[in-house]
Amino acid sequence: MHWDVITVKPLPDFRIYVEIEDGSKGIFDLKPYLNHGVFQELHDIHYFNQVGILFGAVTWPHDQDIAPETILSEMRAVE
Repeated sequence: MHWDVITVKPLPDFRIYVEIEDGSKGIFDLKPYLNHGVFQELHDIHYFNQVGILFGAVTWPHDQDIAPETILSEMRAVE
């Protein structure tokens, strides 16, 4: 898909840098998600930094994920 995440890097303050297959790049803030369900585990910065990509989605080892569509709609674009 053209909206799959192809690069993800953890940043300070519970944000991630993402690059999308369509060439979009941006910063996605996870703070609004941290107090909801499975995302609470991301409060542990060492765990948060284990972010990766699986099938185009941003993921963590214990099955937390953010869909590419969500990333695209909520990320702050960067050059």
